[in-house]
Formats: sequence, structure tokens, C-alpha cells
Amino acid sequence: MNFVFKIQFFELLTSTTRKMMMNLGIDYENLDQKVYQVVKQLIEERKLLPGEKIPQEKLAKELGISRTPLISALKFLEHEKLVEVRPRRGFFVRLFTIDEMISIFEIRELLEGLSARRAAKCITANEVSAMRQIFKDFEGLDNITDLQAYSKADKQFHTFIAEIGSKEFLTTILQTLNIITLAYQNVPSEGLIREPNETIKDHLKIVDAICNHDSEMAEQLMRDHLKTTIAQLKSTVGKEQNKPGGEHKKK
Repeated sequence: MNFVFKIQFFELLTSTTRKMMMNLGIDYENLDQKVYQVVKQLIEERKLLPGEKIPQEKLAKELGISRTPLISALKFLEHEKLVEVRPRRGFFVRLFTIDEMISIFEIRELLEGLSARRAAKCITANEVSAMRQIFKDFEGLDNITDLQAYSKADKQFHTFIAEIGSKEFLTTILQTLNIITLAYQNVPSEGLIREPNETIKDHLKIVDAICNHDSEMAEQLMRDHLKTTIAQLKSTVGKEQNKPGGEHKKK
């Protein structure tokens, strides 16, 4: 089994996830949904990594539940493309190919561009203050080295824009796409495809446009931001295909 609980399982989780897990064995109302939320958050927080087998027995034991609600949750996550079943081997966190990631980012470009436009139109003064705090710790740094913290801020940034600009309309869809992005290819960069020193400039420009209620600029900057990532992914595909045997290898 590839997945290893390196210290103690609960020490790896946020306090919110830990509290959710502690209550699962006691509160049976909507248990399947609660297990689903916990496992989804474990994937989002990269405690369950892409390509790795999900340890059902150990996870069920830690959650204080039987395997039945866990399997139900895993099947729902399979429907959302976050988990896959391998015959006679079990459930695995899905590992996406570069071609699949390109398609996902092309969808994100359209949807998040729309969200940024809508957010710029309706953002409140309190939300402006909150948005300007997201990357506060990284402003002015010559070299961003804390990839985990930056990845967390990146996710918060994109989620926050979706919540402001899309409400319930697109938030769930974009949340799933962002989780997939963070789980990208099991890379050691906390799911970040581009360097933080590069993307921080994009992010701060988008923040300014949204906070200044410049809807057209906000949409354009967001789409350009994601187009650059798409171009980098396509470049990666080209490099892989130029390697010996690369025409059959697109991961």
C-alpha cells in the first residue's frame, strides 16, 4: 500500500476536518454525505494523494464507521471524477494526464473568467478587505519558497472569487475543478503548475481589478492567467512527445 500515515492520522488534518471525523461515529444522520465531505477534504488537502490507493479499512476505523458509508462516499467521488475504481484492486485517488488537465483548464478559463467579471460587479467593501488579505504575506517577497502556504492561498483566492461571483451557480463545479488542479500529477509542488514568483503578479492584478470594480479587466486578466497555464501544459505535452517513446506517454 503506497499511502502511509506518516505521524498520526489526526495530526495531518485541519481542526475542521478533525472535528468532523470525531463526530461521524456518533451522528448517523446523513452519514454518507458527511463521510463524502471528509474524504473530499482529505483529497483537497493532499492527505490522500493522486495515484495512491485509498486504505478503506484503516480510514473507516479512523472515522469510526463501517465500510458501507465509506464505499458510498467513494462511489460519489468517483462520479465527480476525483476517485477511480481499479478492478480487483480497490479505490484510488484519480491521477490525471496532462491532456486531461489541459481540458480542465480550458473549462476553468471560461467559467472563472465569468466569475471574475461578476465578482467585480458585486463585491462589497468587506469582501474587498478580505480579498486583499489573501496574498498579503507574499507581497514584496523576492522569492516565494513556502509552496504549501501559497497553494492554500491560491485555492482560497479562486474559491473566494467563485463564491462572490457565482454564488451557488458555479461554486460547486469550480470547487471540484480546483481540487483536481491541486491534485495534479502528484507533483512535489503542492499542486502548483506555475512558479509562485510568476503567478503572484497575475493574482495581485486580478485582485486590483475586482476590488476596483473593473469587470472587463477582471475577466480578461483571469482568462489570460489561465491561458498561460494552458500554454505551459501544452508545452509539457510537446516535450514528452519528443522523448523516445513519448508519443505513447502523455502523463
